[in-house]
Order: sequence, then C-alpha cells, then structure tokens
Amino acid sequence: MASNDKTPKSSSPTPPPSSNWEERILFPTLIAGVVGGLAGLVSRHRTTLGTANICVTYAANLSIVTGCYCGAREFVAATRRSDDLINSALGGFGSGAFLGRLQGGKLGAVKYSIIFAIAGTTADFAVLQLKPHYQRYRESIFGNNESSKQKSSWLSMPEWSPIKVLDEEALAKKREREQQLCSLSNPSNEQS
Repeated sequence: MASNDKTPKSSSPTPPPSSNWEERILFPTLIAGVVGGLAGLVSRHRTTLGTANICVTYAANLSIVTGCYCGAREFVAATRRSDDLINSALGGFGSGAFLGRLQGGKLGAVKYSIIFAIAGTTADFAVLQLKPHYQRYRESIFGNNESSKQKSSWLSMPEWSPIKVLDEEALAKKREREQQLCSLSNPSNEQS
C-alpha cells in the first residue's frame, strides 16, 4: 500500500516569506524617511512653507514610496518564489501604477509605473553590485567575523591599553595574589 504522506520532500528548507522582512522592507523605508527629511533641509521651498513642514512632507512621501515599492517587490518575490531583478521591475511597475493612479489618474499611472520600474531596478542592481565592496570595506575596518567569533568576549582592547581583560586562569592568579597581599598586610585576621 502507498503511504498517505502528501507533503513534498525538499532537500533544503526554504525560509517563510515573512522571515527577515525588517531588512528588506522596514530598514529601506526608514532610511528613505531620513533621506527625505535631509532633502527637505536643502529644499528651496523651506523658506516659504517652513523647514519643519517641508522636512516632514519629504520624509513621509519618500517613506511611502519606498514602503510601497519594497512591499510590492517582496510580494512578487513570494509569488514567483525567486529572488532576481525581475521582482524589482515587476514590483516597481505595480507600486508605480498604484501610486501614480492615486496621484495623477491614468496617465500618471503609466508614467509612475515606468519611472518606479526603472528606478527601483537600478537601485536594486546597484545594491547587488556594491554589497561585496561594502562587506570587504567593513571587514577591513572591523576585522574578520570568524576571528571575532573565536574571541571570548565582544570587546577587545588594543595591546597598548593598560586595561586588560583577564581569562579564568589569570583571574584566579590575581585573586590568589590579592589574598596573599591581604594576609601580609593584616596578620591579625589570620590568627583569629
């Protein structure tokens, strides 16, 4: 008799679509808000409408656009079950059509969808190309992750520092020396 087990067996487990969403949706949206706020600081409209109003408006608009784009890109990636630049193009096209329709009607939907697809795909391609360079730069500044995992603590002092982090053996020797010094300086405690 055949077994009733209908679950597909795969060689490698795939992470659920909701895993690591902070890195793919939340962080880019927050970064876009900061960039939008900074763009508002240098806007020519800040003198007439007020610096705070322009900064908040730019930050909110760029955050909304980025959040919609990243959400649409991840929706397409979950639907297609692949991770490539086609997801960026389709996500940009969909989010641009949605936001363009809200902003400028049918013509706005066409314009925004083309702009979002090109800009989003270009940004994702640039991030893919720059990621190895960033990782090499980060390793050159902070050191290799494998060597830092081998250390017992997350904090390492430079060699010239008078502060030394002691391991268990050195700590035991230090306590023994302190007890010897304490017994030499106060012999009355030893007799009682």
